[in-house]
Amino acid sequence: MAIVRFEPFRDLMSLQDRMNRLFGESYRAQQGAEDDWALGGTWAPAVDIYEQDNNIVIKAELPGVDPKDVDIRLDNNVLTIKGERHAEVKTGEASFERVERVSGKSFELLVEAAWAVTGRVDAIVSNDHFPAIHRPTVDASLDDLRQTLEKLVVGPFALVKAAIPRMRHQGGGNLVLVTSCRTKLPMHGGAIPDAARDAANALVRSFSVELAPLNIAVNAVAPNFLYSEAYYPRAIFIDHPEGRDYVRSSVPAGRLGRPEEIGELICFLASTQSRFLTGAVIDFSGGWPAAAMRPGKTDD
Repeated sequence: MAIVRFEPFRDLMSLQDRMNRLFGESYRAQQGAEDDWALGGTWAPAVDIYEQDNNIVIKAELPGVDPKDVDIRLDNNVLTIKGERHAEVKTGEASFERVERVSGKSFELLVEAAWAVTGRVDAIVSNDHFPAIHRPTVDASLDDLRQTLEKLVVGPFALVKAAIPRMRHQGGGNLVLVTSCRTKLPMHGGAIPDAARDAANALVRSFSVELAPLNIAVNAVAPNFLYSEAYYPRAIFIDHPEGRDYVRSSVPAGRLGRPEEIGELICFLASTQSRFLTGAVIDFSGGWPAAAMRPGKTDD
């Protein structure tokens, strides 16, 4: 029998590596799109757009989606293509190592598929994304508000609701929501994303009160100025001088946060056994927001 050296931190580091890869991929425009669908988030299909005569032609790949489950609408010059594909999971007949074909609305199925692998669900990370809609309130549509709340508030609520029975049965667990601290310094025209992100942070605090007696910790990481192609793309905020100056003047750290940095923090919250830590919304923003230096005397 071979003698294997005991490595107490090997599993933890492996988890951190997986978290780093998850957050490194999840903010790229197309890469990892199938994983986002598997996690119950927004899936962005491959799309070709071109002009033909006087028409704009859009071709989208929607594998596994029945045409009757596709909803196409045009609202305020914004084209939205929505679809849902349904999972075909037969519990008790297979051991899942990876789950990709998940119903877009079935968070219970996602939890049960994870449970089928090892008989436990120790941690769930809800990394929710939806384009931040910035426009004056008089120009915003109620559909914009509804869709934002559906993705950033209703979705996390449904995922936590689905996780509670299994975590209660096993004696505890960790729930981590990725939200935002953007409301610390509201922007003009940002009422819709501000409302959704503050609502998600409020969920964390309310969940923590309810679930603490069950040894289930609920915490959030609230980033801003985190590098991502969705919110802070490289071409504008890293490679372009004006974008770099904007970041340096806004963020005390003088740079954007890196995906591997937030991955390390989330890894800790997802793996810690110190569940007395609950209800925390941890800003991850390099010291932002911070007031600019006052002109004149600085000793007042």
